[in-house]
Amino acid sequence: MGRIIRVTGPLVVADGMKGSKMYEVVRVGEMGLIGEIIRLEGDRAVIQVYEETAGIRPGEPVEGTGASLSVELGPGLLTAMYDGIQRPLEVLRELSGDFIARGLTAPALPRDKKWHFTPKVKAGDKVVGGDVLGVVPETSIIEHKILVPPWVEGEIVEIAEEGDYTIEEVIAKVKKPDGTIEELKMYHRWPVRLKRPYKRKLPPEVPLITGQRVIDTFFSQAKGGTAAIPGPFGSGKTVTQHQLAKWSDAQVVVYIGCGERGNEMTDVLEEFPKLKDPKTGKPLMERTVLIANTSNMPVAAREASIYTGITIAEYFRDQGYDVALMADSTSRWAEALREISGRLEEMPGEEGYPAYLASKIAEFYERAGRVVTLGSDERIGSVSVIGAVSPPGGDFSEPVVQNTLRVVKVFWALDADLARRRHFPAINWLRSYSLYVDAVQDWWQSNVDPEWRKMRDTAMALLQKEAELQEIVRIVGPDALPDREKAVLLVARMLREDYLQQDAFDEVDTYCPPKKQVTMMRVLLNFYEKTMAAVERGVPVEEINKLPVREKIGRMKYEAEVEKVAALIDETNEQFEELFKKYGA
Repeated sequence: MGRIIRVTGPLVVADGMKGSKMYEVVRVGEMGLIGEIIRLEGDRAVIQVYEETAGIRPGEPVEGTGASLSVELGPGLLTAMYDGIQRPLEVLRELSGDFIARGLTAPALPRDKKWHFTPKVKAGDKVVGGDVLGVVPETSIIEHKILVPPWVEGEIVEIAEEGDYTIEEVIAKVKKPDGTIEELKMYHRWPVRLKRPYKRKLPPEVPLITGQRVIDTFFSQAKGGTAAIPGPFGSGKTVTQHQLAKWSDAQVVVYIGCGERGNEMTDVLEEFPKLKDPKTGKPLMERTVLIANTSNMPVAAREASIYTGITIAEYFRDQGYDVALMADSTSRWAEALREISGRLEEMPGEEGYPAYLASKIAEFYERAGRVVTLGSDERIGSVSVIGAVSPPGGDFSEPVVQNTLRVVKVFWALDADLARRRHFPAINWLRSYSLYVDAVQDWWQSNVDPEWRKMRDTAMALLQKEAELQEIVRIVGPDALPDREKAVLLVARMLREDYLQQDAFDEVDTYCPPKKQVTMMRVLLNFYEKTMAAVERGVPVEEINKLPVREKIGRMKYEAEVEKVAALIDETNEQFEELFKKYGA
């Protein structure tokens, strides 16, 4: 036990801490606040405290727990809402009301609830870390696989029969190679700063289908991939992440509200339980874990919240699930690092951020991936990380954005001008990019449409050409352009308004399946081909603009049946044939 000698905000210095370890969790002061040792100098320890330190005085005791900051992994995670260090907020509210009392803790997983356990192994079986001992129907959507912890291997000497058990009851006994018996429960603990092991990493070849056209078609995200959504205030970062949480084809969603405003987290908490999972019709919360660390919560816990979230995501990945992790926003996390670094009196780097900012960001995003999990049977799971970045004033040259871009493979640049024009998602198609397009094209071409890549590249070239022509239009006006260029502007505008723009609040348009995305693209590119052919034959662009099919193409995004969208190709061809006859072409 040590004694406090100095308090500076969330940092506390204690002496008499000989024998303590780095990253050991300690109890600080008479209130027993939770803290973590982040520096050791002789018998002095520098502790970052995860709660408000007001009222803590020098001389008060500091007690070590001997364990590092860890999370509990087992049944009960889904539908739960935690703070940055995995304290269940619902339970804390019952204990202390709307304002959480300091020093208050509660088990992360419910100890009194009974789960129906069905064993998958029998006595005498050999098991290794990652093997499935049995299953528990945690929610009506997700079956929770009870795993052998990574450090255990041996022979099953005893396994519980099918029945209802609490997570504290022993469900299996394993005889290890050294002859000792390890008792296994339905949960185990794992240090948050340590990656969970796996057999091998797989290349990111399968796309994470999100149902958002601008993402799936133009800037694809792969399962096990990393993406960043930087954008200024009000450009739609949070709504985009909500859309990805709702509609991406991941089985489990981990949503981290890191330093976000309280009202935004309230929106998530009120909206998610009401949302229906599109695949099962059940509430989306049944496959979601929420971690809330709002801007008025202690800054040190914000630094831990990212690691808590990704450790939980890795645990579901180890069960063979595809997990989507939303971190909103990593800028607030970086600000927490900056504040703690300042109090540690470390040499500041660019814009006051710590010199190790780049390695911390890389360390976090590198925990994403599609992997073959531990265990005797072949299971494939993935963690896809999508981090929002909130650069001050929308400045993409600031350190958090730049260091994030070095690591992530997908960049969805949100644009305040597009948001002001009510173009959502406000992803700027000229500044964004995805390095997964080549990797996922085989999947698109074999599962959806063999011409996917060709159509995507044609559409991108059109949008690029439009940007160049807009520069000329600003100088000489649209009337000075030849008809061929006017036709490009017409079709590019249709691409922007009828394809890239998507209504998150429309029942049909909120999610666009891959088949419909490709069909819509084919309709627009067919219109483009016919337009260019008509212009070559002397048909004025004004006449093409008046075609009745133009309005139908504008409304195709609200059409649920793909066959009706595909029918627009024949309708377009018929109307252009009439134009050709009219102009004698």
